[in-house]
Amino acid sequence: MPSILFTMEKIQAHILGSSVTSNSADAFSLHKKSHFGEPLGEKIQYTITEALYLIEKEKLEILSKGKILDKGQAIKKLQKLDKRVYSKYTVFKDLRDKGYIVKTALKFGADFRVYEKGKKPGDTHAKWIVFIDTESNKFTWQEFAAKNRVAHSTKKKLLLAILDEEGDVSYYECSWTRT
Repeated sequence: MPSILFTMEKIQAHILGSSVTSNSADAFSLHKKSHFGEPLGEKIQYTITEALYLIEKEKLEILSKGKILDKGQAIKKLQKLDKRVYSKYTVFKDLRDKGYIVKTALKFGADFRVYEKGKKPGDTHAKWIVFIDTESNKFTWQEFAAKNRVAHSTKKKLLLAILDEEGDVSYYECSWTRT
């Protein structure tokens, strides 16, 4: 008996403000399976980093004025929407490739919230709140304490994602301890 392979068509999406949206059945299917995007009424809304990741993985394409943008055009257009897209995307890709679910943490004033492997948004809370910085940047103890306080008040561990000049990421997990 011949096997039937499920092949997903590329999700066709549109840029809407500073996000990317799609109303395709494949977008809803991918969200249910892998937690990419967030349902927003009749659409799935992706962050810029999610959209870039899905474009790279050849699961999403951007439509503009009825035409499909090639990969380079889509990336260029999305990069214009966020001046920190390079650092955010580098960390997002690294964490997603390692099997973590990564969501925005804008309401916490952080870059991302990250779920432990095997844990799903909606079923549990994120374990980490991520702040991204570069190794050449220095921040004060007050800035560090503020980041740690946000993590503590949201019952998450602070994960500092530090990018070096080669684009490699080092992670430092911080949490409060009582003495």
